[in-house]
Amino acid sequence: MRFWQPDSMNSQNSSNPENNLEQIETLTADYSGGAFNRREFLYRLTVLTGSMAAAHLLIEKNGLAQVISDKETKNVAANLTGSDVSWLNGDVAVRGYLSAPTGEGSFPAVIVIHENRGLNEHTRDVARRFASQGFVALAPDLLSRRGGTSSMKTPDDARTAIGTITPEEAISDLEAGLAYLDSLRAVQKGKLGSVGFCWGGARSWALATQSPRLKAAVVFYGSAPATEQLANVKCPVLGLYGETDERITSLVPQVAAGMKAAGKSFDYKIYAGAGHAFFNDTGERYNPTAAADSWPRTLEFLKTNLK
Repeated sequence: MRFWQPDSMNSQNSSNPENNLEQIETLTADYSGGAFNRREFLYRLTVLTGSMAAAHLLIEKNGLAQVISDKETKNVAANLTGSDVSWLNGDVAVRGYLSAPTGEGSFPAVIVIHENRGLNEHTRDVARRFASQGFVALAPDLLSRRGGTSSMKTPDDARTAIGTITPEEAISDLEAGLAYLDSLRAVQKGKLGSVGFCWGGARSWALATQSPRLKAAVVFYGSAPATEQLANVKCPVLGLYGETDERITSLVPQVAAGMKAAGKSFDYKIYAGAGHAFFNDTGERYNPTAAADSWPRTLEFLKTNLK
């Protein structure tokens, strides 16, 4: 097993994955052989590529996504499946990742909406976590209209591209994803929820105002719709926020008042000392305490509303 020493690495090389292909191959072999877990693998890959965003994009581009998926579905205590899927929205092929429990019976389903750099390993892992708890989980790649996350050359390219996805396009592709989920034999028909993070959190909110299929929506640190749109919310909403994420969190009392005035169900939690992206355990802003509380809270909310 090879041990990496970030302080001794050439910083120019570490920012360019092509300069570290041999090390990346060795790192992948060590991970596949069980030398360390997924979190340590992602940390070491981040060192080699220069940033967490670059590491995730590399995973999407060179086949590592399937390596991780195959390994992690075997590691979870519950028996899971995980596979790349696609569905049509008109003439647009939307790609994504589907994870589900194995065995007989049908299950409630959740659509998992990624952050602002497209579908990555963290989002796939969240889908697997839901599957381990008895949900069918679909994580769409909402950059499919722009060639998909794996087609992006840099993390900034992915972020720029996602800025060109109109709200109408995103919601249309998500609604098509809900219809796809509802068509699966493993899914309890009509038992559909959404969970979104950051950019995806805002889309989870927006989806709740537009999709009659949706029975529950969870928003992790995502912007709410305009006050006048809150009357259109069609399902209960759970909001999870970081105290220091002032741009979003400062507006939560106003959102709560608007939801109450509209007669809508809105529960929320603001985590002291946590910031934006506190749930992302591959990022620098990860807050273990807030993440640990928000996960069972999310599961309870979904299980209650998707009975």
